[in-house]
Parts: sequence; C-alpha cells; structure tokens
Amino acid sequence: MADMLHREAVYLWYYFSVQLEQIFKYWVLGMVLGSLVSVFLKDRIHSAFRFMGEKRLGILGIVIASALGIASPLCMYGTIPIAASFSKSGMRDDWLAAFMMSSILLNPQLLIYSAALGVTALAVRLVSCFLCGVFAGGLIRLFYRNRSFFSFKGFEETGSRDTDSNLLFRFLKNLARNVRATGWYFLAGIALSALFQRYVPADTVAGLFGGNEAFGVLMAATIGVPLYACGGGTIPLLQAWLMDGMSLGSAAAFMITGPATKITNLGAVKIVLGIKRFTLYLAYIMLFSFLTGLMVNSI
Repeated sequence: MADMLHREAVYLWYYFSVQLEQIFKYWVLGMVLGSLVSVFLKDRIHSAFRFMGEKRLGILGIVIASALGIASPLCMYGTIPIAASFSKSGMRDDWLAAFMMSSILLNPQLLIYSAALGVTALAVRLVSCFLCGVFAGGLIRLFYRNRSFFSFKGFEETGSRDTDSNLLFRFLKNLARNVRATGWYFLAGIALSALFQRYVPADTVAGLFGGNEAFGVLMAATIGVPLYACGGGTIPLLQAWLMDGMSLGSAAAFMITGPATKITNLGAVKIVLGIKRFTLYLAYIMLFSFLTGLMVNSI
C-alpha cells in the first residue's frame, strides 16, 4: 500500500513539475506586465476612455471601448466604480457595455498567461474577447438607444492603492498584491491539471471536448461556469486538455464563459444590471461562447 501511494505521488509530482516548468515563466511575465500596466498606464487608459466621451465616434467608439477594456488591468469590482464615474460624466451605455464586457473576459496579465497555450489559442482568445465586447456594445446600442441599461447608483470611484512616492516601491507593492491574489490559484490549477492527466484518460477528454461537434463546444461552455475561479489557474487545465484532444473551439467557449460567469464577476454584474438584464447577460454569454466555439472549429 505504501509503495503504491509513493508511486502515485511520484507520478503526480512528475506531471506537476513538468507543467510548472512550462507555464511558470508566463505567470511571472504576466505578473510583471500586469503590475507595470496597473501602476504606470492605468490612469492613461481610463483618461483615454474619458476623452472618448467628448468625441462623436458613433459605432467606432464601441470598438475602441472594447480594446481599452482589454487593456485595463482592473478586476470587475474595480471596473464598476470606474464605469460609474464614466457614466456620471455622460459616457454612452453602449461604450460602457463594450468596455466592461471585454474587461471581464481579458486583461494584460491573462493575455500573457494565455501565451502558454500557443500562438493560435492566444489569438483566438484575444479576438473572441474583443468581439464579445464589440457585439455587447452593439446590442445595447440597438435595443437600449433611448433607455438606460446600467444602474450605478451608490457607486463611487475608489482611490488607487498605488500611491507610494517611490516608483519602484509602488511597482513592487502592486506586484506583491498580484502574486498573493493569484499564486495559490495558479498552483492549484497545476495540481488539478496533474490529477486530470494522471487519472482521466486522454480519449475521454477528446470524446467530451474534441472534434467539431456542437456537443463538445456546449460541454466546454457549460463546464466553464462552475470550474472557473481564476484565469491563471485555468491555463494549466486548458493546456492539458488541448494536448489530450480538446478542440480549439471548445477551448474558446470555455475561455469566454469561465471569466464571464466567475462567481465574483457575476455578483458585481448583477448589482449594476438588475435581475432582468442580468438574465439577458447570461443568455448573451452562453450564446456568444457557443457560436464562437462552432465558428472556430469550422475555420
């Protein structure tokens, strides 16, 4: 019995150490880049968005807003007070929808993490998240042109914690917060991936998520809802699943529904939407992720 447990521990450590070696550099680079953006570029990104409100950009404003949402390093609970201040200054709801939607799905740190999945998967994630923001803004523009979609009552923009006068210390403090916030999720994701690789046969993963079948995409979109806890923590799982036969379309669906339905993000979104529009949000996410997965698989 002891020999069997030792053997299993050796196998699990092997899977864990191999994947840690493959992904660790992307996690470190993501931490560094995310902190650099947060400390030195965050205010410029948000100032650029405020400046947009003074321009007559029309639909082009939705496109720019979605791109700025991806560039923003804030989590959803940090984004909402910012969005509330944008709304008070007269920012259009369709632009806010595009900014918030893409901000939920992707940020500079997660973009770097995703490079561990390969160039193709990285491109799919970037484009699909950007388009998800664009289409969300477009739908708000089409159906809520003369009605308010968000309710930011009671939200005030909070002060930045990156206020140390020494720029190096400011950066290092932000980096330390990022490491504390994501480190355990990152290691837990690798541990869970090691368990999957050891005890879940590759043909099972390929059978569930592989091929071009709509079922695989739907399964991936659905499993993203309860499984997603942290972006960095799911990268090891996705890497292992893709190696075991998961289709890129299924991965794309998972990468959309996961962050969009992460429990903390859902709580924040529900606050500013209300139950009816919150239901529309969930329906939009599931439909967009499903169609995106099918389209990626068909290309």
